[in-house]
Amino acid sequence: MQIRYLHTMVRVLDLDASIAFYRLLGLEETRRTENEQGRFTLVFLAPPGQPECPVELTWNWDGDPGLPSDSRHFGHLAYEVENIYDMCAHLQANGVVINRPPRDGHMAFVRSPDNVSIELLQMGGALPAAEPWASMGNTGHW
Repeated sequence: MQIRYLHTMVRVLDLDASIAFYRLLGLEETRRTENEQGRFTLVFLAPPGQPECPVELTWNWDGDPGLPSDSRHFGHLAYEVENIYDMCAHLQANGVVINRPPRDGHMAFVRSPDNVSIELLQMGGALPAAEPWASMGNTGHW
């Protein structure tokens, strides 16, 4: 028996805001499907050079009242980053709340506009502790 990873799907309420968020993470749109009959749009985004690892944003044109407000029915997406401090500073400068700062130089969590939890992991070993991250507390849920 053989299995192959295809994608992770998350439903979104504001397609433009969600695309902008995932672009801040460095993901690029790899394909898009507009389905007029089904009244939905699918947007696939993936890290550069990794089209086999996309996240699929599903946007229902007529709204999605069944979408839970805390999105905890879904675990999280995880991305490895070159420098976790630089990524968190970039996200924070663009208005993203760092829910779990990278105090350990290894792991951080943020949330998308649709409340999807995103885990950021440092490539290789943890970076040495650095401020302001080392003494920063958690904000909200992650």
